[in-house]
Amino acid sequence: MSPAVESDLAHLSERQDPRLLRAIDAVAPGTELREGIDNIVHARTGGLIVVGETEEFAFMLSGGIRLDIDYTPAMLYQVAKMDGAILINGEASKITWANVQMMPDPTIHSSETGTRHRTAERISKQVDALVIAISQRREVVSLYLDGAKYILQDIPSVLAKSNQALATLNKYRSRLDELSQRLTRSEFNGSVVLYDALAVLQRSELVSRMAIEVERYIVELGTEGRLIEMQLEETMVGVNADRSALIRDYSIEDTEESLQYVAEQVAALSHQDVLDFGALAEILGYDRKINTLDFPIEPRGYRLLGRVPRLPKLVVQKIVQQFGSLDEALQAPDEELASVDGVGPSRAKEIREGVRRLQESVLSDRFLNT
Repeated sequence: MSPAVESDLAHLSERQDPRLLRAIDAVAPGTELREGIDNIVHARTGGLIVVGETEEFAFMLSGGIRLDIDYTPAMLYQVAKMDGAILINGEASKITWANVQMMPDPTIHSSETGTRHRTAERISKQVDALVIAISQRREVVSLYLDGAKYILQDIPSVLAKSNQALATLNKYRSRLDELSQRLTRSEFNGSVVLYDALAVLQRSELVSRMAIEVERYIVELGTEGRLIEMQLEETMVGVNADRSALIRDYSIEDTEESLQYVAEQVAALSHQDVLDFGALAEILGYDRKINTLDFPIEPRGYRLLGRVPRLPKLVVQKIVQQFGSLDEALQAPDEELASVDGVGPSRAKEIREGVRRLQESVLSDRFLNT
């Protein structure tokens, strides 16, 4: 792992809380709630908006005007001209109260200094609601959820960060493709060592984590993120399927339960532990102290056979179950391969041709890169 990659990895955000992502999505560009918030920001009136079911925090309301009217961005802008908080129902379809004084528990610790933001933080810690504090002078929009604070950034800044993250993702994907091709060549040559498989597993996890980072930006961009989303989908084609096949090929135990377990354990690793081949080897079922560069392993065939065009996963599984390893499947006579349930003579020829083309492809790639 190069120092540059380690540096990129160290700056990744942690996997996002689904509730926070839903909150960001609710105020993303293109939503009516975001339009109303932007109107308040531009008018420099400031505001405190609580999104949730009023019954859950009615005990902290004091005064105010009960409205129960349909939500519109224009109406939100109008009621924000008053000093108090604005209450909106959980679906953001109605403005229920306006000009309300919120009185959360004053003993709840708050790290905020301003009155509005301190109130917002305490409300979010005390009840299940999304609290939005709009600064009057600084034009900053802060989201509070379960006491955590998230500051909405302007669209140009988010676009710049998302494009930077996408560029890093493309770099990771290019390296993943290189390592994957090297592993495929080793599989054809019968010279795979544990290091080769772990390198691909590690890189695929890094790619997946960076994709999550890009997805978070897409959520925040709302309708402005469609182009980034299209680029992300194109970049991620085949990554998850190839990783699953890799795990089935090289984990000690070949079951659906083992596949799920390995995938969950790898995803749960810290960024530092993802860089540790010993930790990855242990998850696959090997001794973490093993010398990965000198430890030969044999693929079962899920990954390579899964790349044969129009070959169903169920047929791949039956071939692996029949022969036990990729080498045995490739060396088997045509009649024996055709006898596998779901194969037959015609499909057996297609498999042979597909494997031959894959082999030619990886050999030509190696020739072009030398």
